[in-house]
Amino acid sequence: MSRFSKNGGREMPEMNTSSLPDLIFTILFFFMIVTSMREVTLKVKFTVPAGTELEKLEKKSAVSFIYVGPPTDQLRATMGSGTRIQLNDRFAEPKEVMDFIAEERTTMTDQAAQTVSLKIDEKTQMGYVIDIKEVLRKSWALKINYSATRRN
Repeated sequence: MSRFSKNGGREMPEMNTSSLPDLIFTILFFFMIVTSMREVTLKVKFTVPAGTELEKLEKKSAVSFIYVGPPTDQLRATMGSGTRIQLNDRFAEPKEVMDFIAEERTTMTDQAAQTVSLKIDEKTQMGYVIDIKEVLRKSWALKINYSATRRN
C-alpha cells in the first residue's frame, strides 16, 4: 500500500493578494510624481503661425513661456481688445519681462540652459515682439524659441 493517496482532489491554491494594494499605491505614486499638469491658465488667445523648419524642445524644465495676443473673450470687457503680454498667470508690460526672467532663472537648476519660448498670435504687430526681445537681451536671456505648428 502506498503512503500517499493519489485520488485526493488536487486544486489550485488561491492566489495571495495581500501585496496587491501596495503595488497599486506604488504605481499611483509613480504617476503622480511623473505627470505634470498645466501650470498656467491662458488669459490670451493666440493662433500659432505655421513654419517649415521646426525643432522640438528637448529640456522643457528649462523653458519659460511668454504668451502674447489679445485677451480671451471673458477678459475682453475688462482688459480691452488690444495685444497683451501674459507672464505665468498675470498680464504684464514689456518692461516687467526682465523681472519675470530673473524669477524664472532662480527656480531653475540649470540656469545656463534657460530658453524663453514666445507663443505669439500670428496677427500681433512686430513692435511688441521687438520690445520683448530688447528686454530679453538686457536680461541676458539669449536663447529664444518661437512656437509654431508644422506647415503642410
